[in-house]
Amino acid sequence: MGQKPIIATELLKGQGLGNQLFCYVTTRCIAMRNGCDYSILGGETLANNIHSQCGLYFMELELGAPTRKEDFEKVYNEKEDRLFAPNSKHDIEHGAYVSGTDETLLNLKESALIYGNMQAEDYFLPYKDEICKWLRVKPEYDCYDYSRDDLCIIHLRCTDYMDSPELFLNKRYWINGMKNMRKINPGMRFMIITNDVKEAQKLIPNVKAYNFDLAKDYSIIKNAKYLLLSNSSFTYFPVFTSSTVKKVIAPKYWARHNVSDGYWASEQNIYQGWTYQDRSGKLFSAEECREELEKYKKESPLYGRLNTPMTESEKGRAYKKAERFYKKYKAVMYWNSAKRKIKMILKRANA
Repeated sequence: MGQKPIIATELLKGQGLGNQLFCYVTTRCIAMRNGCDYSILGGETLANNIHSQCGLYFMELELGAPTRKEDFEKVYNEKEDRLFAPNSKHDIEHGAYVSGTDETLLNLKESALIYGNMQAEDYFLPYKDEICKWLRVKPEYDCYDYSRDDLCIIHLRCTDYMDSPELFLNKRYWINGMKNMRKINPGMRFMIITNDVKEAQKLIPNVKAYNFDLAKDYSIIKNAKYLLLSNSSFTYFPVFTSSTVKKVIAPKYWARHNVSDGYWASEQNIYQGWTYQDRSGKLFSAEECREELEKYKKESPLYGRLNTPMTESEKGRAYKKAERFYKKYKAVMYWNSAKRKIKMILKRANA
């Protein structure tokens, strides 16, 4: 180890590219902030995960000082706050991840290997110019073909979310989002970028869906002018480093858009300049969302029990409530599937 302290992180097998980029960028920025060197372990896992095995061929990320895990006496895990809410089976047992900025991590000045979500803008916002250079897409992969004033790119996360009713964004979210985009431009057209074209076309059948290679999907989002986003970390840094984006709509409450009564999962995902849409289609600025959340924290009995697991009797009541929500979700899915099949049969009969 050198004379300067080293802030390091390890990119983990199975992490999506969005999560990896948050860990990478946050580690470098915390090191810069505190006059330390940086090191990125596990660089071979970049963009090699359940969604892709192609590696990060369209960027060249510098990994900093060469180190090993055993070089670090101190391991620091980002502070986690969890809210044990009754609408989700996961959250009943494990709690919804609702954390904000970890001030200790932000001001870390000694050598340490750090782990965590690391998605709060406080960690990296002052270093935007540097980040744009670090995450520069190679010119031969940078696609501007869909950067148009009358085209909104929809990023729709399907397959790996569909078994989670509290997480998967339903058709209403997308229809409301498209209506809000048409308020900007009545002639707005739409195109879907997704990890599952078949499911995306079922959900929004009148909008063409694509799953290009990783570089093209990333750069289309980066160079879009209008974006309607899912609650996915993949989209953050394409948007953050964009020089073209004019409007971003994302789900209010992020990973608990479908069930929250005011909490965010997590508040780290309230981002400057973004617009957040609630379940009724109403839009809120990031500043409005932060103000609402601070009020909720002070007034909510649920937030008053932050990091307090449920008792067994509380779990029993909570599971009954969650089960009702899950059954309703499944019923809607089955009903939509039945309607699609009927339409298909009628279309064939009239052909």
